[in-house]
Amino acid sequence: MSADQSYLESVKKQFLYYKMLGEKAMDQLEPDQLFISVNEDTNSIATIIKHISGNMLSRWTDFLTTDGEKEWRNRDSEFENDLQSKDEVLELWNKGWNCLENAIESLQPNQLSDIIYIRNEGHTVIEAINRQLAHYPYHVGQIVFYAKQLKNSEWNSLSIPKNKSGNYNAEKFAKEKEIKNFTDDELKRLK
Repeated sequence: MSADQSYLESVKKQFLYYKMLGEKAMDQLEPDQLFISVNEDTNSIATIIKHISGNMLSRWTDFLTTDGEKEWRNRDSEFENDLQSKDEVLELWNKGWNCLENAIESLQPNQLSDIIYIRNEGHTVIEAINRQLAHYPYHVGQIVFYAKQLKNSEWNSLSIPKNKSGNYNAEKFAKEKEIKNFTDDELKRLK
């Protein structure tokens, strides 16, 4: 496999991993908890999702041919929560992720050095992907952190649980060395 193809495969797995982390965090909450914000400067999980989805739809629609900041996007409105139900939140979440997944899936390795624009600033396709691969996990981390704060009962860890690193490492080092993406085992665990 070429380095470019390997990069694309890794990117697909990492985006999926963070999508699943966000979903597993939300699954642990009561529907009304998605709409809680502790003050005017804090976004609810629903609002964070509205922003992520708006960003994804803008960035990944016609990814190779139009500016990533679409004229139809109203970023400021993404921070005004008008979502009313968990179903609406998840529909918007999936709409954004589906747009991203379709764009990434359609990319060919030879397109990674092509130039695309975000707010009129040129990026290679790799740079644009990396930009979003930093942006979305940042917000998924917010969702996970906030969900842990809102959870009314025991939190089911989405990573290595507290005081379990030794067991986790022992299990990993008991196996033969192999080349694989770190998400391979994590995606199985999260399913």
